[in-house]
Amino acid sequence: MRRREFVRLTAGAAMAWPLAARAQQKPMPVIGFLNSGSPNPPGLASPYMAAFGQGLKETGFVDGQNVAIEYRWAEGHYARLPALATDLVGRRVDLIAASGGDRSALAAKNATSTIPIVSVIGGDPVAEGLITSLARPGGNLTGVAFIDVELMPKRFELLSELVPRAGMIALLVNPNDANAERIISDVQEAARAKGRKLFVLKAGTEGEIDAAFASLVQLQAGGLVLGADPFFNSRRDQLVSLTSRDAVPAIYNLREYATAGGLISYGTSLGAVYRQVGISAGKILAGAKPAELPVEQPTKFELVINLKTARALGLTVPQSLLQRADEVIE
Repeated sequence: MRRREFVRLTAGAAMAWPLAARAQQKPMPVIGFLNSGSPNPPGLASPYMAAFGQGLKETGFVDGQNVAIEYRWAEGHYARLPALATDLVGRRVDLIAASGGDRSALAAKNATSTIPIVSVIGGDPVAEGLITSLARPGGNLTGVAFIDVELMPKRFELLSELVPRAGMIALLVNPNDANAERIISDVQEAARAKGRKLFVLKAGTEGEIDAAFASLVQLQAGGLVLGADPFFNSRRDQLVSLTSRDAVPAIYNLREYATAGGLISYGTSLGAVYRQVGISAGKILAGAKPAELPVEQPTKFELVINLKTARALGLTVPQSLLQRADEVIE
């Protein structure tokens, strides 16, 4: 073989090798992030997205570097979730992270039986048919059981302790939430145990929230228990503003309400939950099977009291509550 021909052949092989190597490279995995809420108002969802990203990072995945994330927001309209989940399945994402209430998990589960799903679950995932058991989910879905709905009776008890003279306490629920009836039943039982009257108000839109508070004022309720619901979380500022305007002592499920001016909150750290969802997602992208990845459960619940708001409402917070609080906002 002539030297010129040899050089031409080896040069051709050298050029072909990078092309072949690139062709064999695995494409960047894509996570479809499905949420019933909204990324707005600015700053409301960003801490949770950051926590989700932190969880991914702890397992070796960074958005934009070795994983991509496509977001789908239902903007508080739960009826949109099935179509959004179907869209993600059609785009052949590698994993769906479903959050913002159990309806997101149900929509994702109904849309696919093969794509792995990591979900934030507020109710009972076994009773809802999402998984077989917490230890071994058994299908394509795993995640974090938020333990939010189960805490509703405890929130009623805490508010009753804070406003012992309140003859009637109201409960606000979103009728579109999958857990609405269970929340009503559980809080009614807690009210009977305390010998208190309970009035149930329902709101599934911004306008219905305003109407519910108009009824609340007419009823002269001595307190308000806010139902655990992602739509309410997206309307946090509106709810806190209305309870302040109408001077209604209220208890919420997330500390973010208390830090925004709400009176008292009791529940799981949502940031910790989203971080764990990110960790579970990263494990699955690395090869773990959702059927064998246990559904995690939080072990710590935060009691946060806003003393500034209590003083504005003319309330004296019992020492028994202050001593149990994880955080007191002066």
